[in-house]
Amino acid sequence: MKKLVLFSLGIMLSMSVFSQINPNSIYSKDHIKNRKPIPFSYVRECDVMWSKLVWRVVDLREKLNQPLYYPSTPQDDRYSLISLLLYGIEHEGLTAYDTANDEFNLPISLSQIKSNFGADSTLVPIYDDNGDKIGDKKVAGEMNPSEVKQFVVKEQWFFDKQTSTMQVRIIGLCPIREYVKEGTDELRKKQLFWVYFPEARNIFATHEVFNPMNDAARISYDDVFMKRMFNSYVTKVSNVHDNRAINSYAVGINSMLESNKVQDDILRFEHDLWEY
Repeated sequence: MKKLVLFSLGIMLSMSVFSQINPNSIYSKDHIKNRKPIPFSYVRECDVMWSKLVWRVVDLREKLNQPLYYPSTPQDDRYSLISLLLYGIEHEGLTAYDTANDEFNLPISLSQIKSNFGADSTLVPIYDDNGDKIGDKKVAGEMNPSEVKQFVVKEQWFFDKQTSTMQVRIIGLCPIREYVKEGTDELRKKQLFWVYFPEARNIFATHEVFNPMNDAARISYDDVFMKRMFNSYVTKVSNVHDNRAINSYAVGINSMLESNKVQDDILRFEHDLWEY
């Protein structure tokens, strides 16, 4: 009798464990969910002997960046980058800032973000059985996250003489919506909002990104950005001309060459500090 009771308890325990496991996996994935972002090391102003602000664009259509674009709809608590930001803004208290500047000093609401997505509420007429209009009702618009094809990354490169290392810290992210203007074939781009990266790291650390090489070694969004696991190109660097963008004085292949030059200058500065 005692053995029968223990056997029954074992079966119940097994059923309880299996009920908590994702049906798409033979084990429960808890590693990413329980992670916390590794805090930045403290940097003293007197140790920063050189610094530059850099703005770059991450195009999600590039093969290396596609894990940031998919899934199109959330799957097993896995989000695309834009869907995760929208979730954080709506449910986790993540602050969104206006794109009027990138100084993170003009917070905006979710309704303003919907407006930037072209998802404003509209009035739809209501008709009775005879076809006569009897009023209007307000219908909320829907945002289309798949329209976000690029992200602007604002970051600061600096040389820390205390550790003799060149380091980079991401400051903010801004999704760019690409859409066709209604009634035309004109393709337009629109910056939607800014998020302060250090504030978003708590959410990034607990949500995984698809790893094309190994399903058992998923990484978090925080890993992607902290380990620089994305491809991008420089669009602007801090300069005396009100931080003008590269495309304001160079076009076509010249703008790409200028972008590469900015990155090469940063690397060359670090190399020139060493004596071999």
